[in-house]
Amino acid sequence: MQSLSPGDGNLAALLFAGSSRIIWWFPCTASGWFDLLNLPNSITLSRIGCIPFLIWVLSSNIFPRGQQELLAAGIFILASATDGLDGYLARKHGQISSIGILLDPMADKLLVAAGLILLVRFTPNLMPPWIVVLVLGREFLISGLRSVAATEGFAIQARELGKLKMVLQIVAIVSAILAHGWYEWNFWGFIIGVELIARISIWFMLVVSLLSAADYFRAFWERVDHSSRSHRKTGVSVKPGTASSTPIA
Repeated sequence: MQSLSPGDGNLAALLFAGSSRIIWWFPCTASGWFDLLNLPNSITLSRIGCIPFLIWVLSSNIFPRGQQELLAAGIFILASATDGLDGYLARKHGQISSIGILLDPMADKLLVAAGLILLVRFTPNLMPPWIVVLVLGREFLISGLRSVAATEGFAIQARELGKLKMVLQIVAIVSAILAHGWYEWNFWGFIIGVELIARISIWFMLVVSLLSAADYFRAFWERVDHSSRSHRKTGVSVKPGTASSTPIA
């Protein structure tokens, strides 16, 4: 466990939940607040700020049918679009910070979790609770494995299936919201089955979520097994939190 002095510009508070370790950074100096409020982090925070509006729109009865679905879908699409933008700006302007690294995946998970949970009430015929439990369970599992990996001193890179899963989650949630208002769209004889697209994307989202969880767990287990064998051969024990010299591919 690392401790930070006030001169480091941040105070660290460690929260343990089971075997998971979550590190919260609270800026307490001008430079800390500057890191928090720079453009990439402000965009990330705006993604979190969209969640209450999404909840309000889908939970209220003041919007007429059709407008409610379009407004909710627009909010979710706008919030999801900021996911790639904040990372791009952070890399371009050299504004990658510890706060941004913490907030970005947290914002993604909060947005997706809010959308899925709301759909259980909004469109129960399309989004049964057991699907939401499996998808969110996958997110908790991966977060736990990442925490353990960080504790052991190595990192597991983002998997391609994980990136595909995120895209499918966005498509599934948006299409399910729109399917509440329309069964299909007819554009001058060109028919788009909104509900059909929602059902297909939800099932694809579920399958890819489970496959990506298995893929991530396999990569985690291979890395742990490789590290254990290396330590047995060399007879050197590595303390938890010590960086490993061989990152996972």
